[in-house]
Amino acid sequence: MIELFFIFIFGLIIGSFLNCVIWRLYKEESFLLGKSYCPHCRHDLNVLDLIPLLSFLFLKGKCRYCGKRISIQYPLVELATALLFVFVYFQFGPVTGLFSFNFFQVIFWWLMASFLIAIFVFDSRYYIIPDEIIYPAIVVSMLWVLYSFSFGVFDKGEAIHILLSSLGASLFFFLIWFFSKGIAMGFGDVKLAVLMGLLLGWPNIIVGLFLGFLFGAIIGIVMVLLKKKGLKSEIPFGPFLLIGTFVALFWGEKIIDWYLSLSN
Repeated sequence: MIELFFIFIFGLIIGSFLNCVIWRLYKEESFLLGKSYCPHCRHDLNVLDLIPLLSFLFLKGKCRYCGKRISIQYPLVELATALLFVFVYFQFGPVTGLFSFNFFQVIFWWLMASFLIAIFVFDSRYYIIPDEIIYPAIVVSMLWVLYSFSFGVFDKGEAIHILLSSLGASLFFFLIWFFSKGIAMGFGDVKLAVLMGLLLGWPNIIVGLFLGFLFGAIIGIVMVLLKKKGLKSEIPFGPFLLIGTFVALFWGEKIIDWYLSLSN
């Protein structure tokens, strides 16, 4: 389908923009103003250097000007964003009309995919979830809940369950953060739990949290066994929560049905 091709290209472009946002936020620079530049030699990049995915391949992963290696993060983020955009369209498309409900639904989940990818990369690299990303994501999600409720997608009881899921998940993480004095978990994860609850609702939030802890434990054990990390090493938890969120979002109900079938 030709529309999927254009969605993929659009996702690559957004992924390239996300790379810019991540780097500029880390350097405390504006991601809306100024030219893109090589992080090593700071040479301004021209149009041919900024073609998503293809520039990395043509330049063989090296800066045209200083010859230093370009982080693999750049093509991976571009490709992941493009694939997620196509996947979201498969899940919530096709769009039945401009300004229809599923038109805004696709736009919303593209926005959420962008926010979550940016959080995933930032927390993985810099061990922090920036307020500049998490707060807008929470606000947009709350607006989407209100819009969906007004559109009759779910009733008052379901809306309350979503809000309680967000409150419950964040309170759970807050208690871990508070009693461990920030050692077991950062406060950014508390904010991320608010977003998870808004996106997943009940009971998918349970699946998302469980998978987040499970993936975190497995990867943590593997890294210790491979001597990549020590028992007291800091490991960002946000990326594992985000993986759990994506899985629960699209397959949460099937996982719950499968689990319940085991007890029957």
